[in-house]
Order: sequence, then C-alpha cells, then structure tokens
Amino acid sequence: MHHSEIKADVRKLIADGTVLPAHPLALDANRALDVRHQLALTRYYLDAGAGGLAVGVHTTQFAIRDVGLYRPVLELAAETAASWTKRPVAMVAGLAGPTQQAITEAQTAVGIGYHAGLLSLAAMKSASEDAIIAHCEAVAREIPLVGFYLQPAVGGVILSADFWRRFASIDNVIAIKIAPFNRYRTLDVLRGVTAAGALDRVALYTGNDDHILLDLTLPFDLRDKGVTTRAYFKGGLLGHWSVWTASAIKQFEMCKAARGKDSVPADLLALDARVTDCNSAFFDVANNFHGCIAGCHEILRRQGLMQGLWCLDPEEGLSPGQMQEIDRVCREHADLSDDAFVKDNLQKWLA
Repeated sequence: MHHSEIKADVRKLIADGTVLPAHPLALDANRALDVRHQLALTRYYLDAGAGGLAVGVHTTQFAIRDVGLYRPVLELAAETAASWTKRPVAMVAGLAGPTQQAITEAQTAVGIGYHAGLLSLAAMKSASEDAIIAHCEAVAREIPLVGFYLQPAVGGVILSADFWRRFASIDNVIAIKIAPFNRYRTLDVLRGVTAAGALDRVALYTGNDDHILLDLTLPFDLRDKGVTTRAYFKGGLLGHWSVWTASAIKQFEMCKAARGKDSVPADLLALDARVTDCNSAFFDVANNFHGCIAGCHEILRRQGLMQGLWCLDPEEGLSPGQMQEIDRVCREHADLSDDAFVKDNLQKWLA
C-alpha cells in the first residue's frame, strides 16, 4: 500500500497534524482481553475528538504479539472506529520485531484497513544504520510508515541525524513520531528530515511526553549552509494522551492557535510544566518508567474506563511510591483532567 492510496481526507488529517492517542489494552482480573472496556476506550477517544488511534504500540503492550491478541485488538479498534463515527479517523498500527515479523504485521494491518504503520526499531538494537534502513525500506513496501524514535529507557535505539535523513528520503514515509525524551536527539530528527528536503511530505509528531506543549507550539529553526528552514511539530502520538484525552485535545488546539504568532501566551508556556508534572507520575519517571503503562491504566481505572490496572506481564505494575505521586498530581492538577466528560458519557461507551 502506497500513501497515495490513503483517502484524501485521512491523508490531509495526518499531514496537517492531529491528536493520536496510543491505545491501551483493557484486561480483566485473569489478564484476558476485556472486550467491553476495550470498546469503551476506543469510543472515549473518538468522542473526545481524537483525529485517530495508534493501536498495537508500546502503550497497547508489545506482548500482545506473544498471546495472540495483535490481530483481534487491531480489528476491534478499526471496527469500532468505523461504526462509531462518520468523520475521517487515521488508524495507525504498531509494527515490531525483525523484518519478516514487521512485514507480516504490516500486511495484517493493511488487510484490516489501517492507513499507516508506526515502526518500532527496538528489535534492531544490534544492527547497523545501513541494516536498519534496509529494514525500513522493506516494511515501507507494504504500508505507509510513521517513523519512531523511541527513548532508550524503554528499548529505543540511538540514531544519527544522517539516519533520519535517509529514513525521511524513503518515499512511503509520511510522518515520524519523535520520542527520544531528549532535546539533542529530537533536533537530530528535525535536522535529518530538513536535510532530506522532506518537511512537506513527512509530518513531525511529538512523542516527547515530557515536553508535549512546547514541542507543539514553538518553531524550530534549522540551519544548513547559511539557509534557515523553520519547522513545526504538526501533531502528537502519545501514550500520555491515552488519559485525560478531552483536555489534551483542547491543549493541542491552543498550541496550534499560538503557532507562528509574534508572542506566545505565558500561561500556555507555563502549562507545559504542569502537563510534564502529571506525566512524571503517570509514566513513573522516578523509577525509570517501569510503571508507565500501569500508571496510565490507573487513571483510566479511576474513571471507570478500565476494571483494573493489570498488564499482560504480572511483573509489570505500579512502582513503590507511584500511587502517591498519581494522587498528588490528580489533586494539584485536577483542572487538567476530563473526569466530568468521562462521567457524563461512560455508560454510553460501556453499552
């Protein structure tokens, strides 16, 4: 599938930038798929106004592949999106593993109706950049790609600006999720895409959950041979946006409205720190992100969108002290939640 085959309204949605929550996995006490709450989550994101969904990604838990849930979970999200709303929805499938596995997953996603694949490179840790580019080119022959610079703390590979130049030069690349949680490496991606002359084709999406609002607001000036190119992040594909999504969409619209202005409201700049403070608790920064998935589950559990915070791996849960941190940010930043929105609609989503 080539990006030219994506419906024009969906392609424009991705290119212009939108909110793409990373879809969690709802489980019951036996760690089996909880279909009712899984459907409720998808409906929640759509009614909150998300422009699309990223399914089968890190927040969905990579282990779905080991327990036969990859296809069922992707199908549930796609079928629910198609039946729940008539507006365009960008569906992005997580792709992982060595080349043949990633190709097979890409073929599965295309068959279900997904528009693009978010390609994790964690399985390529020991490979050269040449080998990784060959891997990306092979998968791109199956599905339009969203690149993924994953932070090393959760399995990401450190990659050069030249790698990102070569990656952005692949014709079927339509976006890159930049999530190294590192300013220097974030700039490497921007420099690479600019050097490839691909900014008009490759949309920049922030995945830096520690710096969301500033990424979405501020201009980035890239200099090459005395020529300045100004770039902006167009949207976000974030695990953090799996919670308090209705509020996140309002923040995204504020950031979009502020872009290109001579001045940015101080309150918007300051809000970045508050969102980052919330993320520190949800993502368990104090324990090197060990409880990042369970932390998001806990917020969804409190709202009734999940039955519990179980993960597929019994060893994966909240870290010592993380619950207290979640309590703190929920208390101190209660105005950033969307609890009232969820309360008003929960029974409809669970029906």
